[in-house]
Formats: sequence, structure tokens, C-alpha cells
Amino acid sequence: MIKKIWYQSVKLFLKIGLHLYAQKIIIKGSKNIPKKGAVLFAVNHPNALMDPLFVTTFNPRENHFLVRADVFKKPLIRKFLASLNLMPIFRIRDGIKQLSNNDEVFEKCFKILQKKQTLIIFPQGGHSRKRTIQPLSKGFTRIVFGALERFPELEISVIPVGITYQNSSVYPSKVCVQFGEVIDAKAIYESTIPAKAILILKEKVSSQLKKLTVHIPDDANYETTLTKLNAANVDFTNVELVNKMISENSIPEMKNKAVNFVKPLFYLILINSVFPYLIWKRFSKNIKEIEFVDTMKFSINVLSCLFFYSFQALIIGMLLNFKTGLFYFLMSIFMIFFYTKTAPTNTED
Repeated sequence: MIKKIWYQSVKLFLKIGLHLYAQKIIIKGSKNIPKKGAVLFAVNHPNALMDPLFVTTFNPRENHFLVRADVFKKPLIRKFLASLNLMPIFRIRDGIKQLSNNDEVFEKCFKILQKKQTLIIFPQGGHSRKRTIQPLSKGFTRIVFGALERFPELEISVIPVGITYQNSSVYPSKVCVQFGEVIDAKAIYESTIPAKAILILKEKVSSQLKKLTVHIPDDANYETTLTKLNAANVDFTNVELVNKMISENSIPEMKNKAVNFVKPLFYLILINSVFPYLIWKRFSKNIKEIEFVDTMKFSINVLSCLFFYSFQALIIGMLLNFKTGLFYFLMSIFMIFFYTKTAPTNTED
């Protein structure tokens, strides 16, 4: 009970934080999520830990996640992530010897599905900002079919989920999360031999992901197509329209980026958030992968801004009065909210 209250409290806190961080969050297909039963969400992975945050925060089910093992290195972080149902998955780059630890992780996954709970998995095997669906690894099929082999009476729904950012790593941005149609894993498992079942499930998931997020074929024309889309300043979160442009080669002409008329407000927010900004600049120097920029920026700012605004409001309240301190705190939050919702979200330069 305590764990559930903790999970739901963190989920609510993150939902508020994400609304303050993203200009617009578009959720589609949530009606496809079964209210009960075992579900595996197969998600594309363009933006590190921001992806599971968006998928689970706007998902009515309580979810378990598999994320890259190197995030769990520090003991305090490991305990915090474990309390929110996150589990490490080891890759070859973590060391050949570490791969054996995945057997224990898979056993936990089997039991989660047996209990008719949910799993979030990123079947592309790693994160990438590239706007394409790469070939899927078979790790997620091993979990699905392994659970069905252990528990023959189990029903497992596999739901592909596409995440599309207007411009990840840039604040504020728009994001679209689309939940796809349910794939009956048991029907596939029982209809053919294991090797073929793996290929069928991978193909069904991949096919849906290419429609649920913007997919530019990873061929010789990839960079040219992406450059044209960026130059046209298209709304990537309008996934269906952009995919139609790509398939029909009907990308609009170059379009000027929207002017940020509320930029002065951003500088005012920056002055008011000087300490959180300095903390961010300190930690940003250690970010080695661009996919982690948003994750670190969101994590540091949502916590440090809340702390320092509260501290500064307390000081103002002590120097003046309680109402003035409260007004300052609420105005600090409102300025961020107003800027987030009104600043333009352009494509990459």
C-alpha cells in the first residue's frame, strides 16, 4: 500500500513537471490499453529516460520498466529507480560477463506478466534521435514467449508505442505519444514454430511503430529528407501527415522559423533561477550522449527550481510577509508555465 501511494505520488509530481516542461503533450490511442491483464508496451527510444516518463505518466496502468543498466551504478539512484519499478537490462557494451545477469531480470519479467501486470520495453536495443525505426532486437520476444512457455494459460497483449518529439533536447518542445493496437502474443505463439513466431511478432511491432512515430527510411536519402522536413519547419507531432509527406515525397517548401516573442520572459526566468541554472551548467558538462540532455535538464530543473523557489519564497516571507512570499512562489511557477505554453517549437536548425 505504501509503495503504491509512493508510486502514484511520484507519478502525479512527474505529470505536473512534464506539463511545465513540454509545450504540448499529445496522447493518442490510450483506449487501446486493457484495464486488466498482462501487457508489454514496445516503445521506440529517441530521448533516453524522458521516453518512459511520458509513456508511464500518461498511462492508466502501473508499469514496470527495463532500462539500460549503467543508469543504476550509484546505490542511491539504484534504490530510487527500483522503488518506481525500474529494472536494469544489460547490453554487450556493459561487458560480456554482465549479460548473464539478464537471466535473473527475465525471470522477474516472467513473474510480472504472470501477475497480469505491465512491462515497458524498448525493443530497438538502444536510444537514438534518428527519426527511423531500426530493426528490432529479439529480447522482448524472449520475454513474451518465455512467459507463455512457463505459464500456458497466460494471455499477453503486446502494444507498440510511438514517441515523437518536435525537437528533443530543446526546451520547450512538443511530444506525441501514440499507443498502437493490441497484438495477441499467445495467438502467434500457438500458431507456429518458435523461430517463426519471433519473426512475426517483431514484424507486427515494427510495422505499427513505423506508423505511430515519424519514420524516415534509413537509406541514402535519409539526411536529404530530414533536412527538407526541418527546413519546412513541419510539425513532427502530426505523425500521420508527416509520414504521408515522406511516402509521397510531397514535403513543403522552406518555411521561416517562428519568432520567439516571449524570449524576454525566458531571461527573466533565468535570472530568477540562477542557482538551478548554475547547477545545470555544472552537470551538463558530464553529459556524453545528446539523448540524455533532456533527461538531465528535466531532472535537475524540476527538483532544483522547486527547492530554490521555495527557499527564496521563505526568505521573502521572513523579510516581508507570508502573502508576499507565497505570491512570489506562485508567480515563479506561473512564469515558467506561461513561457512553456507560448514559446514557439521549431524544428532543428
